[in-house]
Amino acid sequence: MEHEIADPVGTGRGRILITGAAGQLGRALQETFAGDDVVALPHADWDVTLPPPDIEPSLVLHAAAWTDVDGAEADPQGAAAVNVGGTRHAAELGAPLVYYSTDYVFDGAKREPYVESDAPNPLSAYGRTKLHGEGAAGEDAWVVRSSGLFSEHGTNFVTTMLRLGRERGEVAVVDDQRSAPTYVGHLADATKELLDRPRGVWHLAADGDCTWAEFAEAIFEAAGVDAGVRRISSEELGRPAPRPAYSVLRSERDGPRLPHWRDGLRDCLERLL
Repeated sequence: MEHEIADPVGTGRGRILITGAAGQLGRALQETFAGDDVVALPHADWDVTLPPPDIEPSLVLHAAAWTDVDGAEADPQGAAAVNVGGTRHAAELGAPLVYYSTDYVFDGAKREPYVESDAPNPLSAYGRTKLHGEGAAGEDAWVVRSSGLFSEHGTNFVTTMLRLGRERGEVAVVDDQRSAPTYVGHLADATKELLDRPRGVWHLAADGDCTWAEFAEAIFEAAGVDAGVRRISSEELGRPAPRPAYSVLRSERDGPRLPHWRDGLRDCLERLL
């Protein structure tokens, strides 16, 4: 396996294993790496809380994750089994690993973009499990922190806002949490570019930033949905898990630059609509 790892990855020379292949990020990664020898395993084929299958990849793109932020607050052990234990299992495959982490490893107190050297301080059980997952990924890993992932597939902020906007005509959305919503297609493309850079922690998120309320307004405008946004506070929304008030990510390491979140929204809606 040593000669495989020494070869450039993402060039069709080695086998690439994608975990969580049925999720929005897993699907985007399959599209980006379509020209390679890819083994795409959805949850049905590998529940990452169980030991890894008998496969010898040259690269693992570990997209499987517990992403229910509020659910993790109610079941932190369940979230840890996936985000920490599952990552440990992915690392046991013995290949270089790309682990996808989150802006929620930060507490939001900084109020200016977080860079890779900033000290994490997660507020929620979800954030803690993702941070511990970074450690479980090991030293032979690219740890990719991103934020507010959305796509044309599944349930995410964009698909949920479109549904609620059409149903209700007005949607209450928090206006005191600022981040950089990231289109998974752009994150997947940046992942391929990242493989030419050293391993370690990298911040890969969309350019620009906005609150969730501003993002919702942009979604309705771009999609031509006649719906309004009622701006509320996180306290009014009353979710179980605390979120950072500010979690914009930027790279101080010359990381791959992602397009603006508005470009991501446009690309997403072109496919969705």
